[in-house]
Amino acid sequence: MAKLKITLVKSTNKARENQVANVKALGLKKIRSVVEHEDTPQIRGMINKVSHLVSVEEI
Repeated sequence: MAKLKITLVKSTNKARENQVANVKALGLKKIRSVVEHEDTPQIRGMINKVSHLVSVEEI
């Protein structure tokens, strides 16, 4: 299964509460923090909700 490299590129200061929760659930804490996740529909859905805050690369 493919992996995704997710990087937080924008602050969550002015983001909505559910968007901040999605970022935390992905495991991102600070700007430029990076996590790797399996490419599943659940992770893709979380990324779609906060696509303006993160960048995604396929590994």
